[in-house]
Amino acid sequence: MKTQGQKLLLLILLIISITGYAQVKISGKVAFKNKGIGEVNVTLKDTYDGATTDVQGNFSFETSEKGIQKITFTHPKYEDVERTITIEGQDISVNVDLKEQISEIDAIVVSAGSIEASDKKRATALLTPIDIYTTAGADGQISSALTYLPGVQKVGESEGLFVRGGTATETKIFMDGSLINNYFSNSVPGIAGRDQFNTSLFKGNVFSSGGYSALYGQALSGALMLESVDLPDETSYNFGVSPIFLSAGFQKLGNNKNYSYGASAGYSLLSLMQKVFNFNTDFIEAPQGLNSDFNFRFKTKSGGIFKYYGMYNSNKMGVKTQSLEPGYDFGLVRLKGQNTYHNLSFRQKFGKYLLNVGGSYSYNKSDLNFSTETNDIESDKTRLLTDGNYINFKAVLERKINKISAVRGGFELNNTDENLNFEEVHKHYKDLISSAFVETDLGFSNALSAKIGLRAENSSFLGKTNLAPRFALAYRLAKDWTTSLAYGIFYQNPESKYINGPADLDFQKSQHYIFQVQRSSEGRTLRFEAFYKKYDQLIKTYNITQGKEQNQQIQTAFNNGGYGYAKGLELFWRDNKKTFKNIDYWLTYSFLDSKRDFLNYPVSLQPGFAAEHTLSAVVKRFIPEWKLGVNLSYTYAKGRPYYDIASKFEDGKAVNFTRNEGRLKDYNALNLSFNYVPSVGKKDAKSFMVFVLSISNVLGSKNVYGYNFSVDGSRSSAVVPPVNTFVFVGAFFSFGVDKTEDAINNNL
Repeated sequence: MKTQGQKLLLLILLIISITGYAQVKISGKVAFKNKGIGEVNVTLKDTYDGATTDVQGNFSFETSEKGIQKITFTHPKYEDVERTITIEGQDISVNVDLKEQISEIDAIVVSAGSIEASDKKRATALLTPIDIYTTAGADGQISSALTYLPGVQKVGESEGLFVRGGTATETKIFMDGSLINNYFSNSVPGIAGRDQFNTSLFKGNVFSSGGYSALYGQALSGALMLESVDLPDETSYNFGVSPIFLSAGFQKLGNNKNYSYGASAGYSLLSLMQKVFNFNTDFIEAPQGLNSDFNFRFKTKSGGIFKYYGMYNSNKMGVKTQSLEPGYDFGLVRLKGQNTYHNLSFRQKFGKYLLNVGGSYSYNKSDLNFSTETNDIESDKTRLLTDGNYINFKAVLERKINKISAVRGGFELNNTDENLNFEEVHKHYKDLISSAFVETDLGFSNALSAKIGLRAENSSFLGKTNLAPRFALAYRLAKDWTTSLAYGIFYQNPESKYINGPADLDFQKSQHYIFQVQRSSEGRTLRFEAFYKKYDQLIKTYNITQGKEQNQQIQTAFNNGGYGYAKGLELFWRDNKKTFKNIDYWLTYSFLDSKRDFLNYPVSLQPGFAAEHTLSAVVKRFIPEWKLGVNLSYTYAKGRPYYDIASKFEDGKAVNFTRNEGRLKDYNALNLSFNYVPSVGKKDAKSFMVFVLSISNVLGSKNVYGYNFSVDGSRSSAVVPPVNTFVFVGAFFSFGVDKTEDAINNNL
C-alpha cells in the first residue's frame, strides 16, 4: 500500500509539474489609432483558447499549446488580423493595431449642398415620390415640393428652381444623367409653367443647391438629378378623373419579368373651374393641355438595362389684362405651345466597371401672339415665335477601387439650335458645348471621405474653353453627426434669349463655398448649412422696347461686366413619425443675403427673385383606422424687391436707370390636403384607389408677385396669382397591382 501510495503521489506531482510547465500566458493590447478597442475576440486558431478585450483593449489567457501557432483578432467594425506566434514555454505579449472595416453602409458620404431621396439611401431620404404627392400645395409637382426645402425660393410668377440667389435658368434638371431642356411647359408672362414630367416616373432624386458633381455642368447655382424607375412590379392599368383633367395609362410587365412597356395620356381644361372660382386672371381662352408618353425597359442577360421614355405635350391659353398705355382698353396675349422629349439610356456592369450611356432629344415651340383691344376691336397684332431643337449625349465609365472608393470619367455633348422671330428681330442661334470630366470618390475610412473632380467645357458659339475644379470633404464627428465642406467653380453660357446682336461674350462664372453639419438618425434629420457664392462675368444687357402694348422689351447682351454674391444660412429639421405617432413633419428656415449687378441693373441690387427670409413647415398626419391622410403646409417669405428699369443711350452708349422701385408685401400661404385610401373589391383583389381633396392658400392671402409698368413708367399693375384660393378634387384608380397596404404603410 505504501508503495502504491508513493507511486500515486509521484504521478500526481508529475502531472502537476507537466501542466505547470505547459501553461503559457498570452497577453497584449488591441488598439485603433492608439486607442484601445473593447469586445475584440482574440482566439488561438483551431483551439478553444482565447479571450475578449476589455474596454481599454487589454486581453490575457493561458494555453497549453506548443510550437508555431496562429492568433486571430476579430471585431465587426474592423478588419480581421491574424498573427503567427511561437510558443516555447515563456509568456508571450502581442500588441495589435486594427484597421477600420470599410463598409458602404457605415461609410460617410459627402452631402454638402445636396439632399438625396432614392432607393440607395432610404435612411437619409428627404423627398420621395410619396413625399411629393402628399405635400399640401405641391400639386404633385417635384419643383413645387422642392420649394419646401432649404435654399429654394418661392417665386410664383415664373417657373423654375430659384436656388440661393440664382435665376431659374441657373439650375438644371437631368433625367438618368441626360439634360432636360424643356422640363416646364410653355407659359405667358406672369403665369408659371408646370412640370411636364410625371412624378411617379422617378424612383429617386438628388437635389444639389450648390457644390454639385463634376459630372454635371452649365448651371451656376444647382442641379436636380432625377432617376427613372426600372421595371414595374406588376402589370397595371390606371386612370384619374377630376373636374380639371382626365388621364389613363398602363404598364405591361413581360411574363419572364425582364422587360416592360407602357403608355399614358391625359387632357386638362380649366374652364369648369373658372365658373366656380373668382379668378384674378381674365382667361379669354381657358388653359388647356394634352399630354402623352410612352416607355419601354428591358434587362439584358448580363444584367444591364435599357430604358426609353418619350413624351409629347401641347398647351394653349389666352389672357386679357387692362392696358397700361393710353388709347387702349386691354392688352391680349395668346399662347400655343408644343414640345416633345425622348430619353434613351443604358446601364451595364462589366466586372469592376460600370458603364452609363444616355442620350436625349427635345423640341420646344412657343407661339405668343400679342394684341390690343379698344371697344371690342383687336389691333396692333404682333407675334413672338420661338422654337428649338436640343440634343444631349453623355457617357460615363466608373471603376470601383474598393467598397467606398471609385473613379469615373466621361464626356458630354449638348447641341442647341434655336430660332426667334419678333417683329424686326430674327435670330438663329446655334451652339455645341463639348465637355469632358473626371471625378474620384476617396474613402479613407468610414469616418472620412473626399470627392475630387475636374470638368472642362468648350462652346462653339463663344469659341472659348473653361476648366472647372470641384472638391468636397466629409467627416463623421460622432455616431450620428457629420460635417461636410465643398468648393467648386461653375460655368454657364449666357442665355440665348439675350443674344440678339454681335457681342464678344464669355462664360458666366460662379464659385461655391459650402459648410454643413448634419445629424441623421432613424426617423430624424437635422441639417445646418452655411454658403457663400461669388458671381463673375455675368452678362449685362440694355432694353429695346418692341410692341405698342404689353411693354415687350427685348434685352440684348453687350458684355460680361456683371458680378454679384449670395451668402446665407439654412436650417432643416425633419421628424418622420419618431416623436409623434403617425405624424411626419419638417421645418425649414433660410436666410439669404444677395446682390447682383447683371442684365439691365444700373447698379448692384438685391435681385427681384430673392427673399431675405423664408420659412416653411410641412405636417402630415395619417389616421390608419380611417385610412385618411391629412396634410398641411405653410410658407412665409419676406417681401421681395421690385424694379422698373429702363434704358437710354448717351454718347452712343446704353445707360440703364431705375424709374420705380419698392418692396412687395410679405408672402404667406397655408395649404391643406386630404388623401383617402379605401379598400376596393375583394380582399385579394389587385386594385388601388385614392381620393384627393386639396385646398391651396386656405386663408385666401392676397399675395403679390411683382408689378408691370407702362412704357413711360407712369402707370403700374400688380402681378398676382391666377386665383387666390383653389380647390382640387380628384380620384385615382389602379388595377392589376394592389398597393393599398403600401400606401397605408407609407402614410399616403
